[in-house]
Amino acid sequence: MSRPSLVPPFAVITGAQVAEVLTGNEKEVVHLVEDVYRLHGRGDSVNPPSYFLRFPDRPNARIIALPASVGGERPTDGLKWISSFPDNVAAGIPRASAVLILNDPATGYPIACLESSIISASRTAASAALAADRLSRGARPRRIGFIGAGLIGRYIHQYLEATDWTFDELGVHDLSRDHAEAFAGYLTTRPGDAPVVVHESAEELVRASDLVVLATVAPRPYLHDPDWFAHNPLVLNVSLRDLAPEVLLASANILDDVEHCLKADTSPHLAEQLTGGRDFIDGTLYDVLEGRVELPSDRPVVFSPFGLGVLDLAVGRHVHDSLRDTDRLHVVDGFFHELDRYGRAAAPAGAERNPVVK
Repeated sequence: MSRPSLVPPFAVITGAQVAEVLTGNEKEVVHLVEDVYRLHGRGDSVNPPSYFLRFPDRPNARIIALPASVGGERPTDGLKWISSFPDNVAAGIPRASAVLILNDPATGYPIACLESSIISASRTAASAALAADRLSRGARPRRIGFIGAGLIGRYIHQYLEATDWTFDELGVHDLSRDHAEAFAGYLTTRPGDAPVVVHESAEELVRASDLVVLATVAPRPYLHDPDWFAHNPLVLNVSLRDLAPEVLLASANILDDVEHCLKADTSPHLAEQLTGGRDFIDGTLYDVLEGRVELPSDRPVVFSPFGLGVLDLAVGRHVHDSLRDTDRLHVVDGFFHELDRYGRAAAPAGAERNPVVK
């Protein structure tokens, strides 16, 4: 009688399947992301530094590896491999593409490869929606402005909308007028009658917004004047490099993870370099969730999330398990071939010989 294989099945999960699981379940994803932030804050995760592959002949492009391990009720190990090629946009295809590998924590064998641009956008948007809710001082802001008119901005709006945010006005600014108008056109198709305004400048948008979403590919700060933020908005610094250190130093600063954010010339990293310290950091989102941070009302509040690989793993595992539990998982039979240490399973009939022991 043959022994059952300890090797788990391997599945390939398409973007269409990912979207099918996540779309319409945004509130569940936000709750999942909150749970993972709590696990991470308690130390029940491993989230090493991200690894950047850069190219001398393509300086604006990069591919990033995010290895991670998350505990809890569904422990999972894995790796996100995500590329950012901004020149894709001019060619009419998305800037970012990604895959996510999930590993079985018992054997280390990969159990799935998932299309992950949707997972990455969803976990980013869920993190932003969670932060916007928990960092709002009093009533939720009702004038929202987006700087950056791409997929991440669209997903953040989707998650805010799905978690019952309503707006009196929506603003958009992008270096490309065409992209700004296209995003504004999308926003006008959504429920509600709030006016959508395309702003000619970043300053104009910031001054007109109580919730500012930064979702660009800016390599260095271009928002330099703290006076633009004198009305003390909540700023979701998702793209991490838009704000000059002077703006952060005039604000309350909440990070997702201090060590991860303070590297790679992010805005918080530049502020650390300028001041020589970290006193400008008020805490992490986990600290906020645990009630350890009191947010001031007389300064802007800036949330800077580096983007933790554990979030991708948790959302990816949720997608995998949802498909598995409904018999929709596309398993690749025979993906792992060498499963015997000495090749006995592949040996032809009659080929076995008794070994000579000396």
